Amino acid sequence: MTTRHLRAGRLGRLRAVVLRLVAGAAIGAVLGAAAQAAVPALAAGGASPSTGSAVTVSGRGEFAGMKFTVSQTKNLTNQAVQVTWTGGTPTTFAGSSFNTDFVQIMQCWGDDDGTVPGNPGPSRTQCQYGASPTTNRTAWPGNGRDDTRVVTYSPGPAHYGQDDTYGNGARGGQGEVPFKSVDGTLITSSTQNNPLFNYNTTNEIDFGRTSADGTGNEYFEVQTSNEAPHLGCGAPVTRNGVTTPRSCWLVIVPQGHLDLDGQPYADPTQVNAGSPVSSTNWKNRIAVKLGFNPIGINCALGSAERETIGSELVSDAMSSWQASLCSSGTVYGYTELGEPDARQRLISDGESGLTFTTRALGSDEGTFAPSDKTTYAPVAVSGVVIGFNIERNPKTTAPDSIKQLAGTKVQSINLTPRLVAKLLTESYRNSPWGAVVTKFTGGTGVLTAAKGYEWALRNPAGLITDPEFVKYNPEFADLTVTENPSTDTDLITALGHSDSAHQLWTWIESDKDARKFLAGSPDEWGMQVNPYYSTNADINPLGLSFDPLRDDYPKSDPWCTVPSGSGATEKQCMTDFHPYVDDMHAGALSSRRGDTLWKASWDPLGNPPGWKSTGPQLVGQRFMLTVTDAASASRFGLQTAKLRNASGTFAAPTAAALTAAAATASGTGGVRTVSPDTKKAKSAYPLTEVVYAAARPAKLPAAARNDYAKLLRYAANTGQISGSNPGQLPIGYAPLSETLRAQARDAATTLVDWKTAPPSSSGGGSDEGSGSTPSQTPDAAALPSISPSSTPSPSASVTFGGGTAVALTLTGTTPADPSTDLRYAVPVGAALGLLAALGAPFTGGLRRLPIRLPLNLPGGRSVTALPRFTLPAGLRRPRLPRRGKADRTPPG
Repeated sequence: MTTRHLRAGRLGRLRAVVLRLVAGAAIGAVLGAAAQAAVPALAAGGASPSTGSAVTVSGRGEFAGMKFTVSQTKNLTNQAVQVTWTGGTPTTFAGSSFNTDFVQIMQCWGDDDGTVPGNPGPSRTQCQYGASPTTNRTAWPGNGRDDTRVVTYSPGPAHYGQDDTYGNGARGGQGEVPFKSVDGTLITSSTQNNPLFNYNTTNEIDFGRTSADGTGNEYFEVQTSNEAPHLGCGAPVTRNGVTTPRSCWLVIVPQGHLDLDGQPYADPTQVNAGSPVSSTNWKNRIAVKLGFNPIGINCALGSAERETIGSELVSDAMSSWQASLCSSGTVYGYTELGEPDARQRLISDGESGLTFTTRALGSDEGTFAPSDKTTYAPVAVSGVVIGFNIERNPKTTAPDSIKQLAGTKVQSINLTPRLVAKLLTESYRNSPWGAVVTKFTGGTGVLTAAKGYEWALRNPAGLITDPEFVKYNPEFADLTVTENPSTDTDLITALGHSDSAHQLWTWIESDKDARKFLAGSPDEWGMQVNPYYSTNADINPLGLSFDPLRDDYPKSDPWCTVPSGSGATEKQCMTDFHPYVDDMHAGALSSRRGDTLWKASWDPLGNPPGWKSTGPQLVGQRFMLTVTDAASASRFGLQTAKLRNASGTFAAPTAAALTAAAATASGTGGVRTVSPDTKKAKSAYPLTEVVYAAARPAKLPAAARNDYAKLLRYAANTGQISGSNPGQLPIGYAPLSETLRAQARDAATTLVDWKTAPPSSSGGGSDEGSGSTPSQTPDAAALPSISPSSTPSPSASVTFGGGTAVALTLTGTTPADPSTDLRYAVPVGAALGLLAALGAPFTGGLRRLPIRLPLNLPGGRSVTALPRFTLPAGLRRPRLPRRGKADRTPPG
């Protein structure tokens, strides 16, 4: 063991002592605080399997030569679908605003309104559209009508956008197309910022660019009744005694370059496009019907319920499997919980049920495996990924071939462990926003750093200007990005502790270049680590060595500032510049929406006043990076970075790469983990994880063991067939190998056959041979008989055509690319303030993060104490059987 690790160990023990002092006081301050339970969406089920749901439709009139394809139209949930088109005319601009020949997309509810017999579709009053920004529109590429519901009235034919129904009845009069909610609520004015949907929640695409070759490509976020209750998509509807999920529509409105008289616009230098819901544009709309998985309880009432908890990596798989498992007579609840906390719960309370984990009980610092037997059943192979949503923004000096790609999506990026370390350690110059500013003297700008941030002067502003990044991603030499803390310096991460974070940091620590960088050695171009994250205590301002062998994403840098001219009375700190999200799913969704969550705007009228997010990035200039899981990235259509493995290969998280990595897994006691530094498979994806369902059979009654055995047998057989239909293995997972499936079936048999007598004292924790001698239980005969030969073989190929386009995002390619949480008010007295001041420097190394405690310190600073404390079961948010994620408010 190295001196550094010995020193880290001693400091870790000291940190733990101080932590307990802080945690004791802090926990006392929050006892009695209101705990809030959010009821998530329930499991889907009952939908008929789809054998092919991609739909291609043609345009009409001016757009008759265009064809539009929607990648998936059935069995939908809250997810992204890909909309591509061909045969278009390249988009033109008037200045920076979209002028002619672009595409607008929206989601609508309702029956066919009968206006276009050849292409049934909804009424324009029932479409979620028009929620563009109401302020700060200087750089926004819309004209105030093409991105709103504002329409113009003109009795003559030569005015584009005329609307004699809703345009205020005089020549040139402007009105608004009302919005009618599924519950009958009617909004007739101020539709741009209405109570039902706004700029931060709408899924509309105002500006879909058509490239020079006439093609276009957008990912559209489909919303269910959970995300958009006013649309009601997927909610149960009963007609003629039959209850089915409410269908909805995806509506595409192409904007052209011809006026109503069929001639080009008289003045092409002016923005001419009108609202897509004006009658003249609506006549060209193309509607595609969307079928949803049911929203709500779909298992029979009165069914027994069995709890499962743990790894987010299995979340999408469980959401799918729950639908098919209803027929077993058992409802399988699922609560997402960080694996370290889930393991601790199983250790302390073996009666809690089935726990999903990627590591064995007792693998966490300070914990021990229980003496009785633990069964481990492999259920899924997935991994943590760096998902991204990046659009090309060429430099003015870029060649014309690059400029023609402006606004199109980057299809692939390569990342090394050191590059990811730079992002996670806030080491780019713009990350501590405001610590380095440009001061002008005699007309010359000079970078000036705040005290203690001189190190940042030598560092690139962000990822896109980092020579190491450009070395592996040369196309970025001709691209630029808006400089602020929410673009290429930000890697969105989830709050809390997880095995995925542990795997990511282990990958970083396994790389020699990354280790040297964290220790304080500059890279080949002179960039240095943010000293607050240095593993070298001699250069770390806290006097401690940062511990990279961790399972969270700390915000260790204490930088705070009040931007000049903001009028703010509170400082902005690192969690304002780089907010956490609740989980990896939320990170993927924010990245799809282009919403960095950066609290950039001071709201003096808030209650209380505070910093707030300004909403999504500008279309065509998005630069989003997030740590998420492969299934969430696929679900929301994110591209995924290729990561350099120990063999020097940049590998994408394809099913083949996940499978290759899983084959290298090693370990004892029934749990095998993938080592990111393995060189056994050159094609292996380094952040692959195998998820196990762990249970302590001696602590479970026979009925529970039988129910969990049903789940394991399903997961090991039919549940390994890849596809997007309910009951299948979602895209983003690799099917289990036969060896892993066999282990899962053996674990199910162990649960069924377990004797009810206490296990022998010689049982060896997680040893597969420990515990009591199995024997047949009376109710085992009730289990369905499933054998490998009686079920389809697992396959990584999706079983319906609609999933192919989204699946390709996992390879890092784009088919059409041309080249609630809890808030605690903590009164901090003098004693607690002292303890907080003592404990603040240690927050970067904490091992548990289920609650956050904002503490005000002397001198106007504030930090977040993160006590080693696990919420009691009664205070945790339950997760009932559900199809989607629970609504979550990112911390901040």
